[in-house]
Amino acid sequence: MNKYLVNVIIENKQDIGDPEGETVYKDLMINGGYSSVQSVRCGKCLKIIIKAKSIENARKDIVKMCDELRIYNPIVSTFTISGISIVK
Repeated sequence: MNKYLVNVIIENKQDIGDPEGETVYKDLMINGGYSSVQSVRCGKCLKIIIKAKSIENARKDIVKMCDELRIYNPIVSTFTISGISIVK
């Protein structure tokens, strides 16, 4: 079995407000002179190391874990797996 590093991103759904992202956008980006930035959304990143037979099995296990353990609130949040890599 290999060990995999899986990055899980949890963020508010698009139609749910993001006060933290709005604050970063307005108070830091725009006031800091970065007028080319159009918007900012904040979220959480979980870096999970998991043992699995394959990348596909690691992905399936992480999806199951996030759903069953309520790692995120499906009413207001979504999660995405942004990357999986083998850990040596």
